[in-house]
Amino acid sequence: MKTMIIALRTTIVTLVLTGLLYPFVMTGLAQVLFPWRANGSLVTDEKGQVIGSELIAQGFANPAYLQPRPSAAGEKGYDATSSSGSNLGPTSKKLQDRIKEDLKRLKEENPDASSPVPADLVTASGSGLDPHLSPQGALWQVPRVAKARGISPERVQAVVEANVEERTFGILGEPGVNVLLVNLALDRQFGRPAPLPVSEKKDTAKDSAASAGVFLAP
Repeated sequence: MKTMIIALRTTIVTLVLTGLLYPFVMTGLAQVLFPWRANGSLVTDEKGQVIGSELIAQGFANPAYLQPRPSAAGEKGYDATSSSGSNLGPTSKKLQDRIKEDLKRLKEENPDASSPVPADLVTASGSGLDPHLSPQGALWQVPRVAKARGISPERVQAVVEANVEERTFGILGEPGVNVLLVNLALDRQFGRPAPLPVSEKKDTAKDSAASAGVFLAP
């Protein structure tokens, strides 16, 4: 009985310290020191409406926008509640077939791109929600985006290059481009593009909204 009482007290104290006090203190400090980050790095439009998170990728079907990396998160991809990779290895025929299909689609959608398709445009991240592309992956799409918006490629390229995020502290990671932030910058500078015809929109509500140029929080 004495041992049971000691074990019970230890359990209660541990639960209070690690299950209540510690989370409350950390949450309070985060809200005071960096509330924007603590609340999910949410991105808003000019009307103050939340349109996504800086940390979570979302799909864009309209050719006037940059497209992110493929996603294996959820049945349709880009599902923030189902973050995961495909777990397919390099010898997987399913993975090879998917990459071949994506390569074919990308080349058809980007006929004016002169260089080979960058690897990150056909490979999903481990989370399936990586919001960044390599600068090469973003610049490769510039001719398509410029043509869809009716402007010169140089103007779109300037927006992309102005939004390249350099290595952390100059040494950690690689330069990247946040797809959502660049697409917002394109809309601010050149206006929102016309929505796609209804026949070209996807079946799901999220895909339809994305193809019309509407950003949705995943």
